[in-house]
Amino acid sequence: MKHLLLSLLLATASFAATIPEAAKVGQFFAGCQAYSFRMYNVFEAIDKTAQCGGKTIEFYPGQKFDDNAKWDHNATPEMIDKVMKHLEAKGLTAVGYGVVKLGQDDASNRKIFEFCKKLGIGVVVTEPDVTALDKIEALVKEFDIKMAIHNHPKRPLDRAYMFWDPNYVLELVKDRDSRMGSCADVGHWVRSGLNPVDCIKILKGRIFDSHMKDLTAFGDVKAHDLPFGTGKSDIPAILAEYTAQGYPGPLHCEYEHNWETSVPEITLCLDFVRNWKPAK
Repeated sequence: MKHLLLSLLLATASFAATIPEAAKVGQFFAGCQAYSFRMYNVFEAIDKTAQCGGKTIEFYPGQKFDDNAKWDHNATPEMIDKVMKHLEAKGLTAVGYGVVKLGQDDASNRKIFEFCKKLGIGVVVTEPDVTALDKIEALVKEFDIKMAIHNHPKRPLDRAYMFWDPNYVLELVKDRDSRMGSCADVGHWVRSGLNPVDCIKILKGRIFDSHMKDLTAFGDVKAHDLPFGTGKSDIPAILAEYTAQGYPGPLHCEYEHNWETSVPEITLCLDFVRNWKPAK
């Protein structure tokens, strides 16, 4: 047990060391999931993340690159170079990529990890084929890149879908490499009727990324985003638990409402993170 705890602590410390201190928003590495700006191209998503006060970004596969191409792990070296230069110009650090499928296709899996390595991305966010975890674990070790299992809401008509359950995710990763864990989507837990703080406690030491949402209602799959601190997710309690666990982020605001005019609301979200302090 001591060796397991030590390995988890070292993994967290190692991950934090790969993200520059300048990428912190208040006490956490924080920014946006680029899906918040899915109506725009990847360069505009970078611009808007910076405009909102974010310091990190998580890319997703399929965002528009220009009129002729999409941004994903099939990007050419020239495309990658342009995006990296734009990140540097805007003072952002790319830290995650997903949600992307990892499965039995060795060539596809490798391409995803190679893409992340080129960009300096430390976390592949996925809802994987669980029968392929041995293959995925080998790539995690080879590339020293974390795999984080994402959760969508519970699907009453699809009992085979279990990633919504943090206990299930923990069972998948607890006996594997310490770099295999969770991307905690707190909003989708709220939609599933789960208390995010309880879920975070279950996954302690295995959370490598977090999609942050404050929603209008609890237990309602149709609930939509609100600025942090004004909804039912209890963002202050979530931040307090992350602080208690020593988790420094990244926290990624994934705002799926008012798609074309969300910058002021996302700015409020990141301002909340910046100004939040634990209770004394």
